[in-house]
Amino acid sequence: MTEATALDWHRVARTSDVIAAAPKPVRVGNRLIALYRIAGQVYATDNICSHEFAELSDGMLDGEYIECPLHQARFHVPTGKAASLPATEDIATFQVRIEGDEVLVGVPRRR
Repeated sequence: MTEATALDWHRVARTSDVIAAAPKPVRVGNRLIALYRIAGQVYATDNICSHEFAELSDGMLDGEYIECPLHQARFHVPTGKAASLPATEDIATFQVRIEGDEVLVGVPRRR
């Protein structure tokens, strides 16, 4: 995503809902997103593995990596980069903003 990409911000959770080692699934429209708390910071990625349809929020969070529960593909949460086979495609990441005790996710505006 470039700096010029327009974002729509969506309130998706309270900060207390996003706990370490337990990814939280949320929905923005028809998009499934996973929230993660890593070293005190909240991150957001697509919640669907790029290899096969599996919810990453059902997987295991290991440091900065989420492991898909279906075939154990791993993704680097801050960047979305595929880190192990069988996944070869990255997953989308989203900007996160904290306002008070609310978590907001920036989703690219549809044209």
